[in-house]
Amino acid sequence: MTTVSYTRMEDGTFEDYQLVNELEDAYAAELPDRLLALLRGQDEIFLGMKVSLLTHQLQTATRALRDGASEEMVVAALVHDVGDVLAPCNHSEFAATILRPYVEERTYWMVRHHGVFQAYYYNHHLGLDRNLRDRYRDHPHYQDLVDFCARWDQASFDPEYDTLPLEAFEDALRRVFTRPPYGGAAASTHFPVP
Repeated sequence: MTTVSYTRMEDGTFEDYQLVNELEDAYAAELPDRLLALLRGQDEIFLGMKVSLLTHQLQTATRALRDGASEEMVVAALVHDVGDVLAPCNHSEFAATILRPYVEERTYWMVRHHGVFQAYYYNHHLGLDRNLRDRYRDHPHYQDLVDFCARWDQASFDPEYDTLPLEAFEDALRRVFTRPPYGGAAASTHFPVP
């Protein structure tokens, strides 16, 4: 059996869903390769900055690594802006959604909200409220994200910074994105338990 028998999901059989599950799991296992390819493609995107989008993310991850962050947080720093390519209006949520099955809630929340916190550095120049992050002041990860932005994200647009190459992070990225999704709670990657 190489394809399912149904044209409507309600008509699927046990064998159909075993096949779908097996193929989806194999596809999910290739996520690190797709993320690495996406990151490499961001080396051509500058958006007016002095460094490419890839270099910005590499610098953010390099700073996190040198600051002693956990492997999970270093990888989150590496991919925090992958959403800029396909979801420029909600890039933070896009990146966080990719990370969510593989990371703890703190990491997911920080990546999901980093765009709002990063706006602190530029919104006032656009006539907007730079303190949008204050709506999260009582959140347990508020200060962690203030620090993420201050120490790593907003400081990572420097063409002279000694930035580590993507290869320095590849093994860590593979380890994080090959963890059992949702801490192993899901029966498969295709049918996850949120």
